[in-house]
Amino acid sequence: MNPSRKCAVEIEIVAISKQGGRRYNEDVHGHWHDGRFVACLVADGAGGHGGGDVASATARDHLLGAFARSPALDPAFLRTLVEQANDAVVARQKEGEKLAAMRTTVVMAAMDLHTDEVVWAHCGDSRAYLFRGGQVLARTTDHSVVQQMVAGGMLDDEGARAHPQRNLLLSALGAADGVIDIAVSRPMPLQPGDVLLLCSDGVWEPLGDAWLARTLQASPSPAVWLQQIDSAITTHAKPDHDNYTAVALWAHAEGEGATQMLPVAEALPR
Repeated sequence: MNPSRKCAVEIEIVAISKQGGRRYNEDVHGHWHDGRFVACLVADGAGGHGGGDVASATARDHLLGAFARSPALDPAFLRTLVEQANDAVVARQKEGEKLAAMRTTVVMAAMDLHTDEVVWAHCGDSRAYLFRGGQVLARTTDHSVVQQMVAGGMLDDEGARAHPQRNLLLSALGAADGVIDIAVSRPMPLQPGDVLLLCSDGVWEPLGDAWLARTLQASPSPAVWLQQIDSAITTHAKPDHDNYTAVALWAHAEGEGATQMLPVAEALPR
């Protein structure tokens, strides 16, 4: 592979993260890049103030820091990083008190802009979507009770969004025995016009996949799309609605878009 190869696609990145109707925000997001590789993630913590936010930030810092030290588009490597992130959360749990029961979901995507491919890994119900032509080409599968019901034919996706057990997870980082479910995709090709969305359940649960696809088709940019997402959640969600976080990565043909960086505080150095 020629390391000086110019990228066929350029990535524009836009993010939102808000506390919603809660007293504080336990979601985090972040990204890292070196001109060839891009890594980004969303994590949704649980465990109360001082717990969930610590768990999600711990996972983010470990995953992005470890990827930055040895970037590669290898599904097995991403699985190992998520396993290590679980260990990092468990280590912080040993500080006790408000951290003892903290957990976090995570979804992480990595891109190689020399091969124009993306791989993702996740644990829990924070999701990754790959849209092509305004339609969902691929999506992560939640580690949750209602997702099992969907798989068993007991619910459809719309019914799962409103089910009273929709927040019951089957796996999340913070498992002291190290037993967690981690799903990792194969490398998927990226094309100009593709859109990758990483989000917490505070985004996909109130809106649904069909709404996300429909509004994406009508949006000229990721910034406009996330503004629509933000407006729809704040307008229609219940008063105590969940934190919500979304990171949109838009693939432009070379020369048609510029890579937009998230705030410096969210980007970890190598």
